Amino acid sequence: MHLGTATSLLSLIRKYEFSRPAIQQLHSHLIFASTSTFSDATPIIFTIWNSILRHYSLGPIPQEAVFLFKHLQLKLPTGFFFDSFSYSFLIKAAAYLFQPVIGKQVHCLTLKSGFHSHVYVQTALLGMYVNCRCLVESCHVFQEMPVRNSVTWNAFITGLIRWGELSFARTVFDAMPEKNVVSWTGVIDGYTRVGKFNEALLLFREMVVSEGIKPSEITLLTIFPAIWNTGYLESCQMLHAYGVKSGINSFDIRVMNSLVDAYSKCGSIKSASKVFCDIEDERRNLVSWTSIISGFAMHGMAEEASDCFRMMQSANVRPNQITLLSVLHACSHGGLVDEGVEFFAKMVNGFGLRPNIKHYGSLIDMLGRAGRLEEAERIALEVPSDTSNVVIWRTLLGACSFHGNAEVGQRVMQKVMELEKTYGGDYVLLSNIFANDGRYIDSEGVRRLMDEENAQKVPGLSFC
Repeated sequence: MHLGTATSLLSLIRKYEFSRPAIQQLHSHLIFASTSTFSDATPIIFTIWNSILRHYSLGPIPQEAVFLFKHLQLKLPTGFFFDSFSYSFLIKAAAYLFQPVIGKQVHCLTLKSGFHSHVYVQTALLGMYVNCRCLVESCHVFQEMPVRNSVTWNAFITGLIRWGELSFARTVFDAMPEKNVVSWTGVIDGYTRVGKFNEALLLFREMVVSEGIKPSEITLLTIFPAIWNTGYLESCQMLHAYGVKSGINSFDIRVMNSLVDAYSKCGSIKSASKVFCDIEDERRNLVSWTSIISGFAMHGMAEEASDCFRMMQSANVRPNQITLLSVLHACSHGGLVDEGVEFFAKMVNGFGLRPNIKHYGSLIDMLGRAGRLEEAERIALEVPSDTSNVVIWRTLLGACSFHGNAEVGQRVMQKVMELEKTYGGDYVLLSNIFANDGRYIDSEGVRRLMDEENAQKVPGLSFC
């Protein structure tokens, strides 16, 4: 192939590297235009085929990279050797396909081609084995590597954490000669994921104070769950100050949203509200609004949550199911029944969202608390069969007990028994409803039915 033609083709490939149809057209041109694309072994031809191989390996159908590689093996001249880029792209394709068998075949080819000590190829193999959960093979590759860089160590550590091997990952991390922020973040994330929040915080402190490594925005996002699960408000304030000083807060909306959530869960709704107000209007997204609404709901501030939801609508931000669930919880616990019913209706008719069992449960709980038992019963009957469960009816039965409504309670108990007959607490509740209403014969009848159905009431347990 003429050098000018090859250069033009390479320019087109790089220009349309993210366009699958364009790359396929160029691939077809290479196949049918000239046989020299296979007979030539010039560097630019290598680069062209590697570019196409890279596109396929990172694309939606990585299998195409494997097909291309096999085709090239048959067509390219004798003595042609693939380079480290070719094998790296092919290894990535095997990893994305979750096909360790293909990966092992490529591994053998790399050894035959002399890449047994090539750090980039071996790191790609390590990543492939970890991604395919072949941890024994990944250990062998790691141990046999004569040279390892930070990417090698981080790929191995994060891969082990991904599959729950936290202790092993910590051992590898401790043996790492030069730890960077990616290494620390990966291990901190591992402790957070398994619920070891204090260990995560201690590790974060060691990274910042002892090692002097500045956390990235990803590190902050990783440590926030540990902070709000332990309720350490001071830690939240320190991260807030660091975000301001480092400038992270000004460019990463995810950190600001996490701050709103963390302050709320650490008990400082005032600080959460201030952080939310500090976010510019054009930067606020769905998560920002949902976080502050959830915070207000968590602190029993129903009116503030309701007002914030209306402000969100005025800002033309479309809510999702989580946002609406937070608003319903706020209305339920704040006694804003009419507003809650209005928001539920908007969810279905205005936003076209399908309520799930939590939305129905929150609405029924809200109506039950307000004593609107017949309306709550009607809603419960309208719940789709693929969504409904016994918890909804038990919630309504509890409301009947609270308000002493035996008539509705009896109908609700029938629905409960259609779904589950063996929980003794339901019988006891209905029996008490009848007894409080003076219907002692019916109360005794429920107790007998409980014995006949062999229903057992779980005894209470106190930790005091």
